[in-house]
Amino acid sequence: MKKFLPLLALSLMLASCNKPAGELVGTMGKQSFQEANPYGMVFIERGAFMMGTNNQSTVFSEDDNSLNVTVNAFWMDETEITNDEYKQFTNWVRDSLVLRALVNMGRLEFAVIPKDGDYDEETVKLNWKRKIPWTSKEPDIQDVLNEFKYSDGTFNNRSMLYTYKSVNYDQASLLRNRFDVSLGRYPENTVITVDSSWVDSEGMIRDTTIVKRLRDRSDLVSTRIISVYPDTLVWVRDFQYAYNEPLLKMYFSHPGYAQYPVVGVTWEQANAFCNWRTAYFNGNNRIIGQDYRLPTEAEWEYAARGGKKMATYPWGGNYARDAKGCFLANFKPYRGNYAEDTGAMTMKVGTFKPNDYGLYDMAGNVAEWTSTAYNPSLNAWVSDINPSFQYNAKKNEAPMLKRKVIKGGSWKDIAYFLQCGSRSYEYQYESRSYIGFRCVRSYMGE
Repeated sequence: MKKFLPLLALSLMLASCNKPAGELVGTMGKQSFQEANPYGMVFIERGAFMMGTNNQSTVFSEDDNSLNVTVNAFWMDETEITNDEYKQFTNWVRDSLVLRALVNMGRLEFAVIPKDGDYDEETVKLNWKRKIPWTSKEPDIQDVLNEFKYSDGTFNNRSMLYTYKSVNYDQASLLRNRFDVSLGRYPENTVITVDSSWVDSEGMIRDTTIVKRLRDRSDLVSTRIISVYPDTLVWVRDFQYAYNEPLLKMYFSHPGYAQYPVVGVTWEQANAFCNWRTAYFNGNNRIIGQDYRLPTEAEWEYAARGGKKMATYPWGGNYARDAKGCFLANFKPYRGNYAEDTGAMTMKVGTFKPNDYGLYDMAGNVAEWTSTAYNPSLNAWVSDINPSFQYNAKKNEAPMLKRKVIKGGSWKDIAYFLQCGSRSYEYQYESRSYIGFRCVRSYMGE
């Protein structure tokens, strides 16, 4: 015991030297945080590259100016989001709506009730451990389930409404809305414009643009309600004089297409998916992560080049064929001949070899949404570090302000659109049979 006491005193002395009393040591001391690899994602190291087309644009009247830019590190999905992955989202939305309806009718076994018994039916956490009684014969449960079904018993896809909160960063970034730290408040008579959504008595989504005073940060938050089920009619609407009807009922629902890229998803739906994916991850992990989101155009293009700064195509070469004459992506090689590259329409993700970063289908298969708002002269004025042009168009603004950049080309495009630097656009509310998406997540540290 006598020998132990000096050792104890010495250890306490060393501990006190490591953390001296009264000194600034922070809240974590010397602890370090190492981010875990997100499942199904590839790490893209930070770096610089020449952003823009390698050749003169053949589509738009203005030349696409090249710009040398730096991009921070991020994670990116190794493939486009598949039908099966997106179906996890729609199934979650479906189940959450049914569980919420059961709770609202008084079936509290489907909710997580706080120990103090104080709860709100509309906001209480759902009990996901309880299975939904799809085959129950109880009349009250059947009444709830029938609210979400068609007459033939199948689920009503139009009822799949996902509600989430979004921060209007476009309003927060305006200089006139800058928080006055000396006074501890926002300037007097500061007015912001935000969009918000609600569901009317007939179950229809209604959007409105609200002009209101900015008093605290909560005023910058608005509600978004998005119908999340893909538009399966795109196959006949995009190609009216073609027989694509077999894909209407099969492409999203049939297991044979599970590993094909999801299509018929608008830019707004893709953003709702990213929001859900973030909440789903954070709700199942002790330490929250960076938000899942759509990539900026610069991030997408940097990742597509695979570390080859001046690469024309993601595989690094200047041609769409390899040395053996085989095509390297799923696109439209010749007029009227879509199948020469082994695929006529969409193909399973990862059918062709990945680029040097390990990313599949960065050219062809389906074009991909980015978060960047479209402007033909974008490269002339964006920042040269993490360049991005975000414009949150309000509901009542002109359609041309709702254009978003799409990248990568698709199964129905010629080789020009497969080039890393090629830029095209689509309206954020449109869904197409040749546009999908993948997510990125910012890296925690550098």
